[in-house]
Amino acid sequence: MKVNLIKRDGSKIPSRIKELNLFDGLGRKKVDNVQPGDLCAVIGLEDFEIGDTIADFDDPEALPTIAIDEPTMSMLFTINDSPFFGKEGRFVTSRHIRERLEKELEKNLAMRLETTDSSDKFIVFGRGVLHLSVLIETMRREGYELQIGQPQVIIKEIDGVKMEPIEELTIDLPEDVSGKAIEMVSLRKGEMLAMNPKGNRMVCEFKIPSRGIIGLRNQLLTATAGEAIMNHRFIEFSPYRGEIAGRVNGSLISMEKGSAIPYSLDKLQERGKFFVAPNEAIYTGQVIGENTRQDDMVVNVTKTKKLSNVRAAGSDDKVKLAPPIKFSLEEALEYIQKDEYVEVTPNSLRLRKTLLDENDRKRQKT
Repeated sequence: MKVNLIKRDGSKIPSRIKELNLFDGLGRKKVDNVQPGDLCAVIGLEDFEIGDTIADFDDPEALPTIAIDEPTMSMLFTINDSPFFGKEGRFVTSRHIRERLEKELEKNLAMRLETTDSSDKFIVFGRGVLHLSVLIETMRREGYELQIGQPQVIIKEIDGVKMEPIEELTIDLPEDVSGKAIEMVSLRKGEMLAMNPKGNRMVCEFKIPSRGIIGLRNQLLTATAGEAIMNHRFIEFSPYRGEIAGRVNGSLISMEKGSAIPYSLDKLQERGKFFVAPNEAIYTGQVIGENTRQDDMVVNVTKTKKLSNVRAAGSDDKVKLAPPIKFSLEEALEYIQKDEYVEVTPNSLRLRKTLLDENDRKRQKT
């Protein structure tokens, strides 16, 4: 059938529909016509974009174009250049990653892609940490290896005023912990709109900067023993609300490449919490734990106990290790600092410093 394709700018392109498919269960079936309300696939149109209208060939009339919400957050996607690159994934080069991101643009409407001065790095814009983490999780399951930088909220300047994205946040949680949630949101520059009881639960509504939502989900779930239900949606850009306190604790960074030895982990437990299990393979510059203090600390967990035939009373105690903290992808993206990456492979998630060498990190600070 001959049709006219009406673009967003009003231009008309004569086209031809080759085939119509209706979705049937998990598959599709070929049909001759579709009725109003049917979910269908139109095959044969080229250069088709969201908001275009398929109109009658003789009497074309365009429908109102659809407004697509703007992205509110960006992340740096780069190739995996860690010492463990290529061990688990099949697609590891910048060409693979670029082609996959460009393919995603065809169906992911709220996503934007921007190249950088480096051919290995791409800035991907999306509607929040969850939106982009779904893409990253899909890519790792397809066999891609990549590294992701810290999520950055998009800041605009409108009429000389610094503006940031504001979201409407709804939290459904037990009534007895609602005060804790209100305190958390207030510290992140949130503003309370309403508080409605629902049985023995409370539904709280807030306006909060998108920056404040990064990392909030994990804290809320911890404070409410996993009972909080959190939803948020973008409303508008409004004036910047000032600095929000981020992660306070520094990182524990591996000094050597090797295996995490239980003996060393035990001796360093008072220094912080670990993210790696005993005998797990690690490399120089990998973030293997969280320091109890504010600054980063380089530690060696690959040291084994020196064996000798001299024995001292009480020196051979059993090693008692706390279980390592294991992050989900979203938790890892919310946790990292500006100078850290999340290394994503089909089987592993690792945190690492952008610069693996300690001397390079010291030079950058000076």
